[in-house]
Amino acid sequence: MKRVKLLIVLASLLLIVVLLIPTLLVIPFTDKVDGTLAEELRKQSISTEQEKPKGTTGPHVEVAVYRSKEKQIEHIPLEQYVIGVVAAEMPADFELEALKAQALAARTYIVKQMLNDQPISLPKGANVTDTVMHQVYYSDDELKRLWGADYNWKIKKITEAVQATEGQIVTYNNVPIEASFFSTSNGYTENSEAYWGNAFPYLKSVASPWDKDSPKFYNQTAMSVSEFEQKLGVTLPKDGSVGNLLGRTPGKRVEAVQINGKKLTGREVRERLGLKSTDFTWMRKGNEIIITTKGYGHGVGMSQYGANFMAKTGKTYDEIIKYYYRGVSISSATAFLNKLTAKK
Repeated sequence: MKRVKLLIVLASLLLIVVLLIPTLLVIPFTDKVDGTLAEELRKQSISTEQEKPKGTTGPHVEVAVYRSKEKQIEHIPLEQYVIGVVAAEMPADFELEALKAQALAARTYIVKQMLNDQPISLPKGANVTDTVMHQVYYSDDELKRLWGADYNWKIKKITEAVQATEGQIVTYNNVPIEASFFSTSNGYTENSEAYWGNAFPYLKSVASPWDKDSPKFYNQTAMSVSEFEQKLGVTLPKDGSVGNLLGRTPGKRVEAVQINGKKLTGREVRERLGLKSTDFTWMRKGNEIIITTKGYGHGVGMSQYGANFMAKTGKTYDEIIKYYYRGVSISSATAFLNKLTAKK
């Protein structure tokens, strides 16, 4: 009987040992495995945060855009607005780095506009229009209609460019710049004071030789003598001449002309005649005035075609920005966006 009891006890002990062995084998590794997994998850979480575009955790800011066709104000999230501006202002088939530079300029422009809070010629409550008065903006529905079958690849590329610069603006002495841009130069950009009268240290003339390859570099237009006289408010001399050039700007554009005793600035001539640029020459042929221009736009700030050609040579968006805007820095927009949210 004692022998039977002993066998039962030994069998029970053996069963207990068998059951405990897996647990004993696992326990020394449990904390290590859990710790490794936790560390990997933590690393993945950090990696995911680091991969997020700059500014995604910043303050939520909306742009009040006056939609000119609908004649109403639409509130659009800042980054969505920038996408709509880049899509409207620069061809999607431009180089990605050029599109990034355009995104940076567009975001800087609107942030400064909202900080200044001077809505001249705007309906109450609007920050900007969707026209060339400020920056052209197209909604997603407008882009779908405009681009048709090309919508998917174009919006993907432009969104990538905007996200790559998210949370960034261009500053000079820690203040957002006047980030002006235009299509094509005449080979040089222009000093801001030569066109607008206001001097900015970062808006100075620089060479932009790449622009000569732009399809918008040359333009020629013709108008009747009577139309020319009417638009400029002049009477042409009887000797068949048109006018005398009085000087050129640092950007090699027409500073002023004199027509039969009347002086006009190059900008006045451009705007009254609807010319592509202030770098113009003209000649009279019978009853017509033939005008040839070089470049497209006011010429101040970043040349879009110049930016694209620079990108093709391997320049990055920050190199493009710092070439066309002299002495600037690329900075975080967060502090400025916080000021905007604090106003509300």
